[in-house]
Amino acid sequence: MSANTPPDPSRRRFLASSVALGAAGLAGPVAAQAVDPWTGQMLRRILPAAAGATPDAGVVQVDAAQDNRRNVSSFRMHDWRPYFSTLKNGAILVDLTSRALSFWSEDGSDFRLFPTSVPVSPDLTRTGRTEIIKKVEGPSWAPTPEMKKRNPEWPDFVPPGPDNPMGTHALWLSWQYYRIHGTHDTRKIGRKSSNGCIGLYNEHIVQLYNLTKVGTQVLIM
Repeated sequence: MSANTPPDPSRRRFLASSVALGAAGLAGPVAAQAVDPWTGQMLRRILPAAAGATPDAGVVQVDAAQDNRRNVSSFRMHDWRPYFSTLKNGAILVDLTSRALSFWSEDGSDFRLFPTSVPVSPDLTRTGRTEIIKKVEGPSWAPTPEMKKRNPEWPDFVPPGPDNPMGTHALWLSWQYYRIHGTHDTRKIGRKSSNGCIGLYNEHIVQLYNLTKVGTQVLIM
């Protein structure tokens, strides 16, 4: 979109909701009146929304029954063998408790550990074994049917760019609608702040994108 091209009406409504939520968040440390219409969780704004941000930018969905503090300092290296029988095609382990993603190369010589964002509540969380089925640089974004049903004012499509919730790169998993992707909103990392996907800093998803291939094993636990 050029600087002189006005945004379409659906996009204006989508972004306007961010402004409204930002105003509510600035009224106090917890936006007690704000509840996510999809998850039913309270919304806590951790910083004022940036201009042009997506509606959930800088917002953490608070599950009162869980510990929602950032957890980016408790990562430790571990062995792949308790989790995978082989390293064929490489392996990714996502630990939802420590909010960390581990990667091992196929020959075992390369190990990486990345902080992540994770789903906000158990009903949005899927665990188990899957694999990468597609890799996309410059992903577009579209709400799932359930998200669109609950948020009809959201656009049907957001193109690649700084307003895209999936950041610069995305790894499609075999589970429908589930991705490992980047984010332009770095405040989400280390928090329960997603609607199901696993988010990484953009600089980290670039590394992971280059290290993985279609067929890389994934275990989310």
